[in-house]
Amino acid sequence: MIEKLWYGKNCLFWLFIPFALLYGLIAFVRRFLYRVGMLKSWHSPVPIIVVGNLSVGGNGKTPLVVGLIEALKQKGLQVGVVSRGYGGKSDNYPLILNDTTTTAQAGDEPVLIYQRTNVPVAVAPHRSQAVQALLNQYQLDVILTDDGLQHYALERDIEVAVVDGKRLFGNGWWMPAGPMREREDRLKSVDLIIINGDSINNLATKYAHKTYTMQLTPLYAVNLLTQEKKPLSSLQNICAIAGISHPKRFFDMLEKMQANVTKTVSFADHQKFTLSLLNDVASCQQTLLMTEKDAVKCRQFAQQNWWYLPIDAQIPTPAIEQICLLLTKIQSQRE
Repeated sequence: MIEKLWYGKNCLFWLFIPFALLYGLIAFVRRFLYRVGMLKSWHSPVPIIVVGNLSVGGNGKTPLVVGLIEALKQKGLQVGVVSRGYGGKSDNYPLILNDTTTTAQAGDEPVLIYQRTNVPVAVAPHRSQAVQALLNQYQLDVILTDDGLQHYALERDIEVAVVDGKRLFGNGWWMPAGPMREREDRLKSVDLIIINGDSINNLATKYAHKTYTMQLTPLYAVNLLTQEKKPLSSLQNICAIAGISHPKRFFDMLEKMQANVTKTVSFADHQKFTLSLLNDVASCQQTLLMTEKDAVKCRQFAQQNWWYLPIDAQIPTPAIEQICLLLTKIQSQRE
């Protein structure tokens, strides 16, 4: 229903307009108060790169964060990551992730980022506390914040906005009438715009000097239990599941790759999986294939026939170079 309301046509749309206008007013006033200094932002001693969205839902933000981490590491930089840790609950904050940290404690995305990149990751409802916790334990050159474009309590040096190339901004309205946290004109003030996938839109023309297109490239299938890697084409009788914001993107990717998918099942974003739930979805004669984000929640009770499909973000070299130039400029200004 939400998908049709935000990205299609639904007669209930008009019922949400008053709430959307209220949301937009609150968002505007809140940002204005930070800009004029009536609400204070915490300034980090090392540069902060915020990677976020204007709209809610899966736009490819986490793969982009992973890709940026790897690119910055190749440049010789020591990188850390902070996140709110949505979907997780820890007894103590800030929480610095380690090999035993679960998604129930830290949330799906932080655990995925930590396992994929092996860089320091910290979560806290107040991201400034997570930044301080990392700096107390590590010598870092730059810190990325996974999401948080609207978290103005943390001062940022570089803003990267991710846009879904296919869905763009839906109907363009604030929540709950539409998917927007902030309106499209917020793109004027960000440093880079990354469009996830090919798209027919005017963003590349309108913001040509700072807009780049990334592609999400599927890798090999990985067995959750044994870590064996196989070409996706070798898997048969696949039951594909996705507990992400936009499951259709995952299923469309599998179809494009001509995977032998016989069944697809969508779950809510941040779905909590159990062995019994997944056994009900796929029999032992089927191959259960999931996203990497789902896999980080299922490793402790993984079965022999469970696989996941990691993806890499192919980020254009000029985008990486622009970020590095901005970092160099920021560093020189701080010295």
